[in-house]
Amino acid sequence: MTRDELATASELLADAAQSVDSDDDSDRLSELSDQLDHLSTADEGPDHGRLARIQNALHDLEDSAGEDASATIAESHDHVREYRSGVEGV
Repeated sequence: MTRDELATASELLADAAQSVDSDDDSDRLSELSDQLDHLSTADEGPDHGRLARIQNALHDLEDSAGEDASATIAESHDHVREYRSGVEGV
């Protein structure tokens, strides 16, 4: 089962990773993209805690990335937020 919101978020972060100037930000975005890609097809979906950690990282990256990348990261963040709104618990 593919979790479309997480797959879209992953694709957006992969794009953002290529457009940032900082190697550290690029590495973090690539890592988050990989995590979301894996979570989009994993047997079990992520829990609130895992998604919260990803959202916190995205928030930090929105603040440190350039203007173009920040918009893409924010869009990705919206997809994670949308997916998380349907996760049971908490």
